Amino acid sequence: MHWASLFSLSLAALATALPSRRFNHVVHEKRTFEPIDWIQDRRLEAHKILPMRIGLTQQNLHRVEEMLMAVSHPESATYGQHLSPDEVIDLFAPSDDTINAIKGWLNDAGIHPDRLSLSPGKGWVEFDATAAEAEELLKTEYHVYTHAETGVEQISCHSYSVPEHVREHVDLIKPTVHFTHRVPSSNSLSRKRDAERVGTPRISMKGGPKRNGVKVTQASPTDLSNCDVNIVPDCLRALYKVNHTPVSTAKNSYGIVEFTPQAFLAPDLDLFFGNFSPSQVGVRPDLVSIDGGVVQTTQQSFDFNGESALDLEYSFALTNPQPITLLQTGDLVEGASFDNWLDAVDGSFCTFQGGDNPNFDGIYPDRQRGGFNGPESCGIIKPPFVVSVSFGQDEADVTPAYAQRQCTEYAKLGMLGTTVLYSSGDDGVAGGGGVCLNARGQPANRGTKFNPGFPVTCGFLTAVGATQINPGSTVNDPEGACEQVIFSGGGFSNVFALPDYQSAAVKGFLKNHPPPFTAAQFNNSGNVRAFPDLSANGANYVIGIDGEFELVFGTSASSPVVGSLITLINDARIAAGKGPVGFINPAIYSSAFAGAFNDITTGGNQGCGTAGFTSTTGWDPVTGVGTPNFEKLLPLFLALP
Repeated sequence: MHWASLFSLSLAALATALPSRRFNHVVHEKRTFEPIDWIQDRRLEAHKILPMRIGLTQQNLHRVEEMLMAVSHPESATYGQHLSPDEVIDLFAPSDDTINAIKGWLNDAGIHPDRLSLSPGKGWVEFDATAAEAEELLKTEYHVYTHAETGVEQISCHSYSVPEHVREHVDLIKPTVHFTHRVPSSNSLSRKRDAERVGTPRISMKGGPKRNGVKVTQASPTDLSNCDVNIVPDCLRALYKVNHTPVSTAKNSYGIVEFTPQAFLAPDLDLFFGNFSPSQVGVRPDLVSIDGGVVQTTQQSFDFNGESALDLEYSFALTNPQPITLLQTGDLVEGASFDNWLDAVDGSFCTFQGGDNPNFDGIYPDRQRGGFNGPESCGIIKPPFVVSVSFGQDEADVTPAYAQRQCTEYAKLGMLGTTVLYSSGDDGVAGGGGVCLNARGQPANRGTKFNPGFPVTCGFLTAVGATQINPGSTVNDPEGACEQVIFSGGGFSNVFALPDYQSAAVKGFLKNHPPPFTAAQFNNSGNVRAFPDLSANGANYVIGIDGEFELVFGTSASSPVVGSLITLINDARIAAGKGPVGFINPAIYSSAFAGAFNDITTGGNQGCGTAGFTSTTGWDPVTGVGTPNFEKLLPLFLALP
């Protein structure tokens, strides 16, 4: 439900008074720090209506990693035996005890059963309540916050509590402490002011390739002598020993996620194809519109077309003739975030642990003028076998509960047989735009603490860093970490625990190559998730963009390249009568696969006023386990069941 519609509800319809019965409440969630540039303006008026959502604790969450490893680890007897969507839903559905406990609490607190609704997947309980009712129910106070520069408003509370006897049944409750730290763009601000909405989604993502201003007037599709200054598809084939033409295209699938208004231009694809992949001139991705996602052509510039051009041009060329699915996400008014594309490939995620978060995600239908007014896109497409996403956020920008919920979904996709790849970021050890953290873990302009990304710090997806052909070197020479225009994102989580499959690599790095930093700069406990997992070239890509060729840089190039190689591996497995590889991390960290990667031992990922981490032998938090050697990877994956 949108905020614009909340205030039109009749207070009389929600006039049920709360009884005097008191529970022993305990704090369930608490905001760790106050957001920058937001001012606590006033107490929220008692009569305002809030759309309360209570996310119910799911069953078997403690077994997520165990169940994912059972189908993903190359030494598992059940490797490759991926689950069906119904099996995954049944595994995680809340128990009847949980549902009854929450309903009992609410009923005892005076929320009449007629006001409650339970989602079809039993993942959340929803009801509308006045601010006064919500404050009494959760022992909290709601305030309106105003952004100092723009005047945009949203609501939040510092903490909230639930009765001790139901705490184990509650995952999270919204709207409560969740707060976004970025301001929307000027055009979306004007729309949201017009709608007079409070607490609307503030979707902030980092991503998109960077450029150095160099226009390319001539780039040979086959000349490998200039790959240190102009990366083209043949350079990547030579670097990573790729020599496979897909034959199982009707059964295989590869998805690229883009967020509106980012969109491709057909003439740009043909410009690129005409020069580097002539047989694909006229080829277009299979469009899946998620929550009103549209391939818009009204706004045309590098900022609007650069990412889509890069992702599609190289993915198409490297996997030719494999069709590619474009998961175009979000309408032109509200946009979208990662949860929205996840909803589209898994209908159960729409309601899992409370559903989408109005503070971070697009909420559909979008009642704003010009917005997508259709139903939320839930389970509209089967998950592709490989999905590449070239965008990210900072881990500090989301609450741990939100991050854990989304991370569990990546595990579910892995159980279904999908490889999910995210670019690791382009700011080294810093967050988006070079922002670092202060001593309290807050984003700060003069922060010195490293700022890891999200969702790349989730251990149930594959984070892809960036390398480069060093200036003056060739495709036959060792690459280094990318240090041109961008720096490969990498580091250590402040939220997620260290996965077992990564434990030996991370602990070995910290012991044998201890970084010259203290716990004041990064989480050096040795017990947290580290990233990236692997890397691919991210420098000097020639792309067709806005009618000309330009050079671009970024881990946003590296992710779709790795996605293309995994798609080729899936093609070969399907041709051999096998299934997709799914979650690849347990395999790529295993000793059996160690020789299938080119170890990157030079370069760093500076940021936060430091030189960052340094590439070294074995895994490191700059380039992961290294770059793929396709001719060695392919037989290893083909040998698995």
